[in-house]
Amino acid sequence: MTRAQVAFFTAFLAVLGAGWGFTQPMTKISVSTGYQHFGLVFWQMVIGAVFMTLISTLRRQRLPLGPCYLRLYLILAVIGTVLPNSASYQAAVWLPSGVLSLLLSLVPIFAFPIALAMGLDHFSYRRLAGLACGLVGVLLLVLPGADVSMNLPAFWIAIGLIAGLCYAIEGNIIAKWGTLDLGAFQVLQGASIVGAVLTLPVALMTGQFIDPTPPWDIAQWALVVSSLVHMAVYAGYVWLVARAGPVFAVQVSYLVTGFGLLWAKLILSETYAPTLWIALGIMFAGLYLVQPRPKAALAQTAAIGETDG
Repeated sequence: MTRAQVAFFTAFLAVLGAGWGFTQPMTKISVSTGYQHFGLVFWQMVIGAVFMTLISTLRRQRLPLGPCYLRLYLILAVIGTVLPNSASYQAAVWLPSGVLSLLLSLVPIFAFPIALAMGLDHFSYRRLAGLACGLVGVLLLVLPGADVSMNLPAFWIAIGLIAGLCYAIEGNIIAKWGTLDLGAFQVLQGASIVGAVLTLPVALMTGQFIDPTPPWDIAQWALVVSSLVHMAVYAGYVWLVARAGPVFAVQVSYLVTGFGLLWAKLILSETYAPTLWIALGIMFAGLYLVQPRPKAALAQTAAIGETDG
């Protein structure tokens, strides 16, 4: 790449990181008035399905609906969105937005042992050290003084980690078995539609369905904004990977966490004890150590359904 290209791609990467980081305080606001996870996930899926269907229509791409395609949509809807987003919305009730951003930085660290188990990567002491750094960073979060006014609850930290674990599993599944003959936008469209179909009856049966009748409150607006921002950012990420390569694009992991903390401070006025900043530094060190080499698979760090968390 030329210097001009590097500068442009770097600026574009910063925009992506800022966008993804912005969805974290929106998640916190979405649960602030009592809305529960299945209702929120359903409408997020609907918004995503409409957005991606519009893009596919403009691109004149048909969405295949054969049995093998539906199976792919189902797997990615459950692992890439329904499970991780349900966990994130529940954890957001109990954890600061900045901590949710911090936990998302662990996706590449989770991906390494999963890739080893699936035969997609080779053992490396360097990357093992990165995994250890990630674990140490998480342990620091549950020590006294790790958040604003009380000890972070270990149980909800564990629930918050489910999102990153799901994204790591999803990425490795894609790396191993691919997405048939579909592009990323088609996969996301299909997964969003299937996810909406899955979560609607669950939201109704559990009494978590959110009435979309206006006027909307701040939580509903936050859900709409975060869903649209996420879809736009994900589309930009796919574009960047195709032009700058996965190793360059994966640096967005640092930016998502950094901007997530910044947005939480600006929008929610969150502040953090020194323990959190120590954990951040250790996790960033771990993220650096587990980064894939230039020829490693993109899917180890990119999630089709990565969410606002």
